[in-house]
Amino acid sequence: DEGGCWERTAFTSRADGMSVLRLRQSSAGEPLSVTLSIDPVSAMSKAHDGATEVSALRYVHLAAEDGSSLSQVCHYPAYEGSELAEGGYACAARVLVRGGSVRRVSLPCAAEPMRLGGAENPAIRIEGAAEAVLLVASARTHEMGTLEDFLTADSFPLADELLGRLDEAAAKYEEDGFFSYEKALAAHCAVHRPLWEKASIRLAEPCELPNEALIALQREEKTRLLPAFLQRAWEQARFAQLCCSGTSAPRLCAMWTGEWQPGWRGIYTLDANVNLQVAGMNVGNLEAAGLGYAIFLLRNTPDWVENARMSYGIEHGLQVSVNSDIDRGMHVEYDNDFPFEYWNAGASWCLLPLYEFWQCFGDREIPIDSRMRLPEAYAALGVESGRLEAALERGSLDLLRDILLPLLRAQANFWRGLCTPEYFTDAQGNARYEKGKESLLPGERYLLIPGYSPENHPVGYCSTLTANATMDISAARDGLHMTIAAERAAGEPGFEARCAQWEALTALLPEYQLDGTGALREWAMKEYEENNNHRHVSHLYPAWPAYETKADPALAEAAEQALQNRAQCNVDDDTAGHGWMHRALVEARLGHGDRAEQALLAMAANQGYYSSMMTDHDTNRRMGCYCTDTLFGTAAALQEMLVFSDTGV
Repeated sequence: DEGGCWERTAFTSRADGMSVLRLRQSSAGEPLSVTLSIDPVSAMSKAHDGATEVSALRYVHLAAEDGSSLSQVCHYPAYEGSELAEGGYACAARVLVRGGSVRRVSLPCAAEPMRLGGAENPAIRIEGAAEAVLLVASARTHEMGTLEDFLTADSFPLADELLGRLDEAAAKYEEDGFFSYEKALAAHCAVHRPLWEKASIRLAEPCELPNEALIALQREEKTRLLPAFLQRAWEQARFAQLCCSGTSAPRLCAMWTGEWQPGWRGIYTLDANVNLQVAGMNVGNLEAAGLGYAIFLLRNTPDWVENARMSYGIEHGLQVSVNSDIDRGMHVEYDNDFPFEYWNAGASWCLLPLYEFWQCFGDREIPIDSRMRLPEAYAALGVESGRLEAALERGSLDLLRDILLPLLRAQANFWRGLCTPEYFTDAQGNARYEKGKESLLPGERYLLIPGYSPENHPVGYCSTLTANATMDISAARDGLHMTIAAERAAGEPGFEARCAQWEALTALLPEYQLDGTGALREWAMKEYEENNNHRHVSHLYPAWPAYETKADPALAEAAEQALQNRAQCNVDDDTAGHGWMHRALVEARLGHGDRAEQALLAMAANQGYYSSMMTDHDTNRRMGCYCTDTLFGTAAALQEMLVFSDTGV
């Protein structure tokens, strides 16, 4: 503007657990004058009019009288039975100013039910400064006290704790009497850059076009992916996944939505989305992503064990919930169309990336993290107490013996509990039930019932609750295979007998079935009619994420025909990014590079990419929100098209 060029830069430090925002005077030497404030919740996207219930969340904005800090403290709703009734979170900013003046001011603000403080929003006014730096950190707690006490509180320990931590960082990077942005950035880069540099790709010469122009060129090119576009998408995916990694899995909408109520509640969705999000982490050498994923699994394990007990009466089994808010993974969503309490393949699918992490990075010690819920997880899994005591004494977990193997055993135990001789197919392939039947006869096989093949149902059948879903069969086979391999690698006492047990169970699982076109059927039940007017390809689990088609050409051919049938018949919903990514990964695993490219092109040639190179849920932005499964899935599919790995290969 007339004052010159104004520059604002920011980064989030992996070294110090804080975000750093710098504002500087203009290029022409015009001093900085700016007001800093925190938006009311009602001003945020999708916040609507705030909450009006008595039990709703409450929050307060704070600004220090000397202008040195700005904070927001929130108390969770305190409805009856809530595990978060005394919990909350805070975000605090330490404001550092070089030159000029700074003071607390009050901004007019419309009152809203959630917000304490009436029609005044405290803010900070900076005038005539050469530079301002904000150090920002956030945290949550289960011990904020009662909501009643919060409403009248005049001090907020969590915000004070954050400001104290930020003061330590400010002192750490002080240089010539002021905070050194460059030193803090260098400390972050020393940690972050080596993680980024563990893999690279070169599909095209460096492209100087801004994102918007590159996206526009790709949309004009309807028949092929532009190498420069695909390279930038891969780099954005890698960088974003790295930013999400270390302590958890990536959230569906990631961390950058700027919304009060992000799509799907900002949760982790485990019946395709998280699975796609982490699909490329191992081949992409994102070791930090694997470590965070291990924490995520253990954090949810106690609830997943409870799910198996509540749904089926299986003790020490593992049944993954379709959704997790990161703290809890209980089954809480189910109905006739989405019977998630009978979604069986989740544990095998979710453990496969951790199994591949072990294959890629080898056995290793994983530092114990307080978020793992380790005592609860081990108790739920039935792990002997001595193993936990030994791990706590070391301060670390052995990846194979202390994490992967107990989880795989519970997963295998789930399939053993689901299989009962009372439900079976006879030698002619007919579904049968005989109450009290104690063993299978020659030619008979277990019937996997109930089951759920997301989110499809047979033609003429009124529910997605079915039997012998091909996804379940493949997940069981692959899950038992992983368990046997891990048992043999660990060699713990009794492993031979356990392996024999899992091998016997594998031999009695249902066989796959083909339809009249030679395609792999979605349900191995001759009583069902296939329904190919659907976007999901869950029945192609034997091709991806499992590896069965690699060693079975006939099965690969049947999977290929199933893909063609789905492509020809699916006319109702063909916009979802995760569906296209799933297809791309299957096509790549089957060796069809051209078809994998066309699957990736569906998002790139339409409206799938925002100017940030983050992706939408749909080709046409029907949902209008970030979805990282498409972006991260693109990177995974591209890697799969170039480099394939299997055990020993």
